[in-house]
Amino acid sequence: MPYVNVRVTRDGVTVEQKRRVVEEITRTLVDVLGKRPEHIHVIIDEVEPENWGFAGVLTTDYRRAQE
Repeated sequence: MPYVNVRVTRDGVTVEQKRRVVEEITRTLVDVLGKRPEHIHVIIDEVEPENWGFAGVLTTDYRRAQE
């Protein structure tokens, strides 16, 4: 039972994009590992940008600096 957890910031990701991510991850696990689609679980966690940090800064601060 493969379990894949995808975390993205919650800003601008559409349902269609999430649907595609789930489909493509599932397809990859079927093609590469020979897993059955009905045994694959893909979870998408959406995190507020101000709750995601990298390189020592919050995503919101990083994006502001890039503008």
